[in-house]
Amino acid sequence: MALGFIYTGSSYATPDKSLTRATTPRVISAKFGDGYEQRTKNGINTIEEKYSLSFNTRTKEFVDDVVVFLDTMAGVSAFTLTLPDSNNTTRTGEKDVKVVCDTYATMYTYDDFYTLTVELRRVYEP
Repeated sequence: MALGFIYTGSSYATPDKSLTRATTPRVISAKFGDGYEQRTKNGINTIEEKYSLSFNTRTKEFVDDVVVFLDTMAGVSAFTLTLPDSNNTTRTGEKDVKVVCDTYATMYTYDDFYTLTVELRRVYEP
C-alpha cells in the first residue's frame, strides 16, 4: 500500500507529494527564579502530530467522494492514514496512524477539476 487513506471500500486517496507533518511534544515545565528549569512529559502519548494533505486538480467525482467520506467521519470517527517509515521493517517501510479530520476545504479550480486540502490530527486509540 502507499501513502494515503482508504475513503470508500477499496478506493485509495493518495495525496500530492507536499504532505506536511507537524510534531509538537507535550511538556510540563517549571521555571525557577535562578534560571533553572525542570521538564517532564505530559501524559502517556506525548507527541502531538498534525498532517496537512492536498489533492490538487483532481476530478470532481474524486473530490466529492472524499468530501462525503470526511463528512461521514464528522471529525469524530478515526480512520487510518498510511505513511512511509523506513524504521518499520515489518511492513515494507510503512506505518499506520489513526487520525481524525479537523478541517478540509474544497477549491473549485476550473470546469470539473477541484482541489481539496485536508488537515488531520493523530489520535491514540485502538
